[in-house]
Amino acid sequence: MHSIHQILKQYWGYDNFRPLQEDIINSVLAGKDTLALLPTGGGKSICFQVPALAKEGICLVISPLIALMKDQVESLKSKGILALSIYSGMSFLDVKKTLQNAAYGNYKFLYVSPERLETNLFLDYLPSMNFNLVAVDEAHCISQWGYDFRPPYIRIASLREHLPNVPVLALTASATLAVQTDICEKLLFGKEHCRFRQSFERANLSYSAFNVASKQNKLLEILNNVKGSAIVYCKTRKHTKDIADLLKLNKINAAYYHAGLSNDERNKRQENWIDNTTRVIACTNAFGMGIDKPDVRAVVHYGVPDCLENYYQEAGRAGRDGKRSYAVLLYNDREVADMQLQSDIRYPGKDEIKRVYLAIMNYLQVPAGSGEGRSFDFDLGAFTVAFKINILTATYAIKTLEQEAILQFNEVFFKPCSVVFTTSREELEEFQKQFPQFENLLKGLLRSYEGVFDYPAIIRESDLAKFLQRKTDDIKLQLQAIAQYGIIEYSPQKDRPQLTLLLSRMYADSFVINLQNYMERKHNFETRIRAITGYLENTISCRSQVIAAYFNDSGVKACGICDNCINKKSVQLNKVEFEQITKYIFELASLNPISIKKLLDEGKKFKKEKLWKVIDYLQGEKKLTINKDGNIMIP
Repeated sequence: MHSIHQILKQYWGYDNFRPLQEDIINSVLAGKDTLALLPTGGGKSICFQVPALAKEGICLVISPLIALMKDQVESLKSKGILALSIYSGMSFLDVKKTLQNAAYGNYKFLYVSPERLETNLFLDYLPSMNFNLVAVDEAHCISQWGYDFRPPYIRIASLREHLPNVPVLALTASATLAVQTDICEKLLFGKEHCRFRQSFERANLSYSAFNVASKQNKLLEILNNVKGSAIVYCKTRKHTKDIADLLKLNKINAAYYHAGLSNDERNKRQENWIDNTTRVIACTNAFGMGIDKPDVRAVVHYGVPDCLENYYQEAGRAGRDGKRSYAVLLYNDREVADMQLQSDIRYPGKDEIKRVYLAIMNYLQVPAGSGEGRSFDFDLGAFTVAFKINILTATYAIKTLEQEAILQFNEVFFKPCSVVFTTSREELEEFQKQFPQFENLLKGLLRSYEGVFDYPAIIRESDLAKFLQRKTDDIKLQLQAIAQYGIIEYSPQKDRPQLTLLLSRMYADSFVINLQNYMERKHNFETRIRAITGYLENTISCRSQVIAAYFNDSGVKACGICDNCINKKSVQLNKVEFEQITKYIFELASLNPISIKKLLDEGKKFKKEKLWKVIDYLQGEKKLTINKDGNIMIP
């Protein structure tokens, strides 16, 4: 075993680890299952990369983000470390070669998505791979009580049967106490497992929230006052372009970014922003994962995020170099009111979900009792028009059906064209004699694509057409014709959204979902909505403390630099006022918990700032507590 400090110095050039990194690494090296909560930019990858390099064998890294996988593999390769990844769109041959390299080569890391773990090909090679560690990135996705639950993550635990003595390291930037416990349970952590949590404090980051009539003017004011690189997070793709155009009109160098742009265009815009050719990037939350840019001076949210988990992660991309930076959230009263209605929209009733499910089955013409494993082109817009279903209802019903492992919907999907022969060589020769018009194409396939007789080969009709000096459309028509004779299986390229059935179509009277779990997820969503709206409406408490308290981190000191801390310094409170407000709070909250909103609404004779100041003081003295629903309780 190599020294972890030598490895850190040799490959990363650092003399010392960041806080908790060494503790996490030593826990893993001791063979313990480990949960690590490190903030965005806290160096999570080093926590599994260093111990993997210190031991014999290869590290399995499970991640849902293809872009992040590719970035980390390229980063490791640039350091002279051999790494591999398997992601959607790869040919069968490429996947097989990658697994062979992982099993028999001198590679140290294999990155895969959770969906890949259950494929027969992966399981075939699993016994040949000398895994020294399983690292689960974005581990909050495994918890159905979390904000980004993904069903394929639940099945990661089945790996433990095949790898009984291999430790598991789960990593995430943000998880509440309930989600942390759920992660450990779902991954079957041993009794001696360890948990490490870095403080949620960001001493150099000034948080603020502004309820404004004109977000445009406020955004321009912020970017004119805070010089340097910035991110503006927007709720929709259209907003990203509108904001970038607004900034350019006001002589601020900006570009927009969202998942609808081509890969090349996204990469180009990202690189221009990283090297400061572009100052401001207006983007959806598709931007930012895995990007290591320390000099971001401001992160502005132009709309309210769904939850504090997302907000903390995205805002945390500012100021990683330790210099003063700003996280600003812009909102208005209408947005807050709309958020209160989100629960019923995002969690439609069981009858609505059933109606959407049956409509989808009818739209795709799937007979009852069949369809498992089949994929279909699926135009969500056309479907909702055809069946007169609200598009939001359909979207969230489909999300529920995904979480129940009934179907899978890939909005951004690309599947390359593939061909495999489905006949013997003798039968192929006979076919060519009977249909000589196909002979050139068949010989072209055999010459151009090795192994096309044994497994599906990824082909490009345009390359084949160029090789045979034919038109691409002619090649496609001939491939379709040969497929109809049963000589080949031809799957044309797909770049449209795909819906895959994970179960055969249920009969109408046997449709079932786990309603108890579904309602619990709805309740947790409502709790997260109350937390983010409470963060907006709180005009007194230190914002750093509010965020930290949400994640059960009670040791964070008031930052002194957020909008509330700055405003608090100007609030004067005499002894008589303090006693009157204290009495008022105790009278209302002594019998039953009371929401802060109700307390503020009914205490109109007191200024909100003074009410908050007393609440803050009493909470600090443990004379009252605020529960996870944002209600005040008297101990």
